[in-house]
Amino acid sequence: MNLRVVLFTSFSAIAATCGVAMADVTASTATDPNARIAPRVSSLLGAERKFVGSVGAEHLGKVAEPFIDKSGAIARIRPEPRPVTYSRKFLSKLPKATGGADLRCLAEALYFEARGESVKGQFAVAEVILNRVDHPLYPDSVCGVVNQGTGRKWQCQFTYTCDGLAEVIRERRAYDRGAKIAKLMIDGSERRLTKGATHYHTTAVNPKWNKAFPKTAKIGSHIFYRQAVPQRFAKR
Repeated sequence: MNLRVVLFTSFSAIAATCGVAMADVTASTATDPNARIAPRVSSLLGAERKFVGSVGAEHLGKVAEPFIDKSGAIARIRPEPRPVTYSRKFLSKLPKATGGADLRCLAEALYFEARGESVKGQFAVAEVILNRVDHPLYPDSVCGVVNQGTGRKWQCQFTYTCDGLAEVIRERRAYDRGAKIAKLMIDGSERRLTKGATHYHTTAVNPKWNKAFPKTAKIGSHIFYRQAVPQRFAKR
């Protein structure tokens, strides 16, 4: 794309979002290939700075807000999430999932915690982990949530990380399915199964903590619960 167009697009998009007129912001339409590019770039940058300065911090904050994560860092802009169907057939049509550490941590958690569940049940467990990432009482990364308490016998949040058994992936197809689920969820697929759940347990156990949180769903052999955000973290 022409550099002139890139620069113009960046501040015209802000103008459209903020509802600010661009009467004083113009870009050269010169197409002479022999013209020196430096003066043109300088002129465009100057116009962009002038325009951004005229918008004001409040408007710019509204534009930037969706792309700032809870730590204040600039978040990666993600593509529109793919619509999800909770079936193996749907997953089989997706390409092999690739990604960074968080995808691997979530895929492993689904494999060791929920590979015996239905596809829907595995999506539900993924929701719990990502809901914790968003919750102020838990780590703010997938790997941080999955490995919280790891190394302390029976003090971890996810049993497989502290049960003393080697974490060996022997069912590659099951892992690959979990990785596809992990990618879909990390990429922003809607969390519509567990109503914001942050905890779950199997129907085979009855832990004491389940009396403290409201039950939100039962999917397969898992029962889900939601931990409220403490008042001190509530938005004013």
